[in-house]
Amino acid sequence: MLKPARVDLTTRLGWIGTGVMGCSMCGHLLQRGFPMTIHNRTREKAEPLLALGATWADSPEAVAQQSDIVFSILGYPHDVREVTLGPQGTLAGCQAGMVLVDMTTSAPDLAIEIAEAAKALGVHSIDAPVSGGDVGAREARLSIMIGGDREVVEALEPCWTAMGKTVVYQGPPGAGQHTKMVNQTLIAANMIGVCEALLYAYRAGLDLNTVMQSVASGAAGSWSLSNLGPRIIANQFDPGFFVEHFIKDMEIALNSANRMGLALPGLALAGQLYQALKAQGHGRDGTHALQLALASLSGIDWNERTPVERVRNR
Repeated sequence: MLKPARVDLTTRLGWIGTGVMGCSMCGHLLQRGFPMTIHNRTREKAEPLLALGATWADSPEAVAQQSDIVFSILGYPHDVREVTLGPQGTLAGCQAGMVLVDMTTSAPDLAIEIAEAAKALGVHSIDAPVSGGDVGAREARLSIMIGGDREVVEALEPCWTAMGKTVVYQGPPGAGQHTKMVNQTLIAANMIGVCEALLYAYRAGLDLNTVMQSVASGAAGSWSLSNLGPRIIANQFDPGFFVEHFIKDMEIALNSANRMGLALPGLALAGQLYQALKAQGHGRDGTHALQLALASLSGIDWNERTPVERVRNR
């Protein structure tokens, strides 16, 4: 297949998906000076990018027809399938030598399927999911995990560095998605620990902010504790990453684990707890809203908690 030349400011970029993450990521590329054609299911969410100079296209296919490289970051694997392989998908508008880059957290087997379909048309396909949430996207500090042809990945280096701080090539198609499943498995178990620890501190009558000063910088520290712990304490559950999307990720990881013959009981427990949180109406809150579901198991309304609640030993 034709190998793409190293990306420069004459390279025409396309972008599909301008949600919480995608709007910031695409914005960084626009600010670097790349010509950009965009599409989103809801045009209103793309208006900030259009104001920065992006060009609107009416379909994913139309984006591909006006681009050399097309990025996408969507919600679910079925969205990825439709946007890429559907009748008006990006692949339908591609020419040989083009590159499709999906940055959605999606299924590894779907990434492989897309790569094979693209290869049959002389098109390169890269899976490049990210970690870092809304803050990482806004500040261009994302961790980008990449699967695909190494030469193609290296040609896109100016794009990666515009969006992320940690950019690591993981291997062939699907490797980026498998690495993201490792990431999500780590987060799932850690989030339970963060929430349960803060519940313990609250019920023991401790000042939560003072507790954070002691534990966040030691062996118990984590990104989730330092970045989401303060939001939990302040009852701020706006999404950096939606609960319903995290449930999707855990389902992908568990399905992949089952195919590999792995038992991951910790991940399965986290999945059940997040399903309960979604059932309580918090599917569109941030993942740290798990605190609300765990608090309710102990009869605590976290949003209405008193400043100090002590339980005396009897």
